Amino acid sequence: MKHLKTLNKYLWRYKWHLGLGLVFIIVSDLYGVWAQVYVREGIDAIAKYQTKMDLVAQNEAVKNEFYANILYFILFFIGFNLIKGFFLFCQRQTIIVMSRRIEYDLKNSIYKHYQELPVTFYQKGNTGDIMNRISEDVGKVRMYLGPGIMYTINLVVLLTITIGQMLRVNTELTLYVLTPLPVMGILVYIISQRINKKSGILQQKQSELSTRVQEDFTAIRLIKTFGKKVFASKRFDNKTNEYQKAANSLLKTDAGFTPVMTVLVGLSTVLTILIGGIQCIRGHITVGNIAEFVLYVNMLTWPFASVGWISSLIERAAASQERINEFMHEPTYTEKLHKGNIIDKDFESIVFEKVQFNYSGSNKTSLTNISFEVKKGKTLGIIGKTGSGKTTIANLINAEQTNYNGSIKIGKHELRSIALHDLRNTISCVPQEAFLFSNTIKGNIAFGTRSGEAIQEVIETYAKKAVVHDNIIGFEKKYETVVGERGITLSGGQKQRITIARSMIREPEILLFDDCLSAVDAETEKEILNNLVEFMKNKTTFLISHRVSTVMHADEIIVLDEGQIVEKGNHAELLKNNGLYKMLYNKQSSQKNN
Repeated sequence: MKHLKTLNKYLWRYKWHLGLGLVFIIVSDLYGVWAQVYVREGIDAIAKYQTKMDLVAQNEAVKNEFYANILYFILFFIGFNLIKGFFLFCQRQTIIVMSRRIEYDLKNSIYKHYQELPVTFYQKGNTGDIMNRISEDVGKVRMYLGPGIMYTINLVVLLTITIGQMLRVNTELTLYVLTPLPVMGILVYIISQRINKKSGILQQKQSELSTRVQEDFTAIRLIKTFGKKVFASKRFDNKTNEYQKAANSLLKTDAGFTPVMTVLVGLSTVLTILIGGIQCIRGHITVGNIAEFVLYVNMLTWPFASVGWISSLIERAAASQERINEFMHEPTYTEKLHKGNIIDKDFESIVFEKVQFNYSGSNKTSLTNISFEVKKGKTLGIIGKTGSGKTTIANLINAEQTNYNGSIKIGKHELRSIALHDLRNTISCVPQEAFLFSNTIKGNIAFGTRSGEAIQEVIETYAKKAVVHDNIIGFEKKYETVVGERGITLSGGQKQRITIARSMIREPEILLFDDCLSAVDAETEKEILNNLVEFMKNKTTFLISHRVSTVMHADEIIVLDEGQIVEKGNHAELLKNNGLYKMLYNKQSSQKNN
C-alpha cells in the first residue's frame, strides 16, 4: 500500500464525498442487518402457530391474527430492504463519482507533468509506455479509488455490524461460524503477493505492446512500401503472445480467490446449520435464529468473496501507481519555467564561449571548444557534414540540452539563468523533422502564434512568405484542409514550408532554421530565402544546413567538422580559404550542374 499513499491528497480533496459515502454505507448495512431480524421473528411466529394450526384453520379471528403478523414482518422486511437499496444507490453516487473526479485530476496532473519534463526524458522513453501510464495505469488506480475503497469500507462495516449482531444473539454459534476466517486471511495474503508481482509484469507487457502498435501505425507507409506486412504482423504477434501469457498467468492466480472464498463461506453455512441445530434441540436458540444466522452468512458471502477481487484491485493499483510515481518523480524544469532572468529585447548579441557538450550515455564529445558571437539583427550560417554538431548547437540555444560546459549568453544573461517561458517566447525554431498536427492547415500555421489563433489574412501572408500558399489553395478545402496525423497527406516539402510559416507568424526575436529546407527544390529554396531577407531584419537568425546555397548569404558562416569549428567567415572569405567549405561548395555545385 506504500505506493498508494500518494493518492491520499486526492482523497482529502474529496473528503466530503468519501465521508458521505461512509455514512451511506453504514446506514445501508444497518438496514440490511435489521431486515434479517424480522425474518427470524417471522419464522419464530410461524413456529408458534404450528402447534395450533387446527385453531388457525377453524377460528377466523386467530387466522386473521396469523396473517396480520406474517404481513407485518413481510412489510418491514421489504421496507428495510428498500431503504437499504436507496442508500446503496447514494453510496455509489458519492464514492464512485469521487473516483471519477480523482481520475480526471490525476490524468491532468500526469499530462501537466509530461509538459514540464525536459526533452531528454522523451529521448530515453518510448511513446507506448508514456501513453500506458496515463491510460491503463490510471484506469487501474481508479478501480482502487472507486470499487476498491467502497467494497473495502463495506466489508469492514458489514463485518462489524453483522458480527456484533451475531454475538448479541449467540456467542458460541458465532465463534463456530467465524472459524474459517483466519484461514481466509492467510490465503488472501499469499495470493495477493503473487498478484502484485504478476500485475507489474502484465503492465510492462502492456506498455511494450502499446509501443509496438504506436510505432507500426506511425511507420505504416514505410511498412507498406517495403512490403513488410508479414514481418510487422509477426512482431505484433510476439508482443501479443507475451501479453497473453502474462495475462493468463495473472488470471490463473486471480481465479483461485473466488473458489477459496466460496468454499470457506459454504463451510460457515454448514457449521451454522450443524451447531445451530444442536443448540436448537437443546433449547438454547430458536429455528428463527438458525435462519437468521444463515442469512447473515449469506450476507457476508459477497464481501468475503470480494476480498480476493478487492485484493487483486489493490495489488494492480499499487503496481500501476508505482509506475506512475516513478514517472512523476522525474525531475522537471517547473521552477525554471517562470523563475529566472528575462531577456532584454534590445540584447546586443548571442555569445558562445568555449562550449563543450556530449550527450548522456555517449563517450564521444559532440561539441568541442565552440566559440562565436552573433550580433542582434545579424544572421549566422552553420554548415557541416552530417553528425558534425549543427543540430546540437540549435538544441543548446533552445535550451533543450543544458548540461554543457563553457558559457552561452543572450545579452548579459547566461542561458541557464533565463526563465524558460521567456526564452521559448523569444525563440522560434523550425526543426529538421517537420511535425504537423492532425488539424487544418490554418490551425497548424496559427499554432505558431502565442495565442494559437490568427485571422485568415495574416495566415495567408506568412504562407506566401514560405512559398506554400499556391499549394494550399490548390487543395479542395484550401486552408481548411485537414492534414493526416503528422501531416501524412502532404509532401515533405509542403510540410517543411508550413512549419516555416508557423515559425514566422510568431514574429520572434531569435530565429532557428535547422536544416528545414532539405526537402525543398533549389528554386523554391531560393524564393523562400529571398522572402526571408526582409523578414529577418532586426531578428537574430541561425541558418543551419548542409547546403551551401542555404547559408551563403549569411553575415557570417561557421563550418563544423566533428564537433569543432574549422572555418569561420563570410561566403567570399571561405571560398578563398580552399578548405572544407569550398570543398562542399564545389561538390554541391557539380551535383547541381549534373
